[in-house]
Amino acid sequence: MARATLEAMKLSGPVLRQRDGVTCGPTVAVVAGLLLDPHARTHLDDRDGGLAWCAAEQARVHADINRVWPRRLGTTPRGLVRAFDAHSRRLGVRYRWRFFRGRRDRLADVRSAVADGWPVAMLVGRVIPRHWVLIVAVDGPRLDCFEPTSGQVRTVDIDSIRRARLTGVGFARPFAFVLPRR
Repeated sequence: MARATLEAMKLSGPVLRQRDGVTCGPTVAVVAGLLLDPHARTHLDDRDGGLAWCAAEQARVHADINRVWPRRLGTTPRGLVRAFDAHSRRLGVRYRWRFFRGRRDRLADVRSAVADGWPVAMLVGRVIPRHWVLIVAVDGPRLDCFEPTSGQVRTVDIDSIRRARLTGVGFARPFAFVLPRR
């Protein structure tokens, strides 16, 4: 469901890119909101207006979910849960976050949520958590991830997540996931 929606909305490209070096989390939240709320997609009908709306929405979300945490340090998992819940509650679903469990992490909950059409955020980094991406589709042993600095959807192998050897999404090591509660 999410993959078809992404393609239909033409989300990859310049319209939905993070506006600065600290808004990857808000950008992921905006894209997740577009996937979860069909009415919000009307903002993207006009390309130029969509660019302006996306930048303004990133700023609004960043201010809303980072009331205490300094914005220059990015977005916390708890903040991203709040942003996702703003859209998913209307659908009867609440989000939570959990740590990545290393090589023993089967990612079954992540894969199941995405297969059911729910976007899942993944926090990645090197030594410390630094960047959010959005998992939007699952295809066997691969996941499609919206990468907000490029505005592109990139494919990653599930095994590369488990081994902390990600490529194409900014950083190699996963730290946490924001996903629907079961």
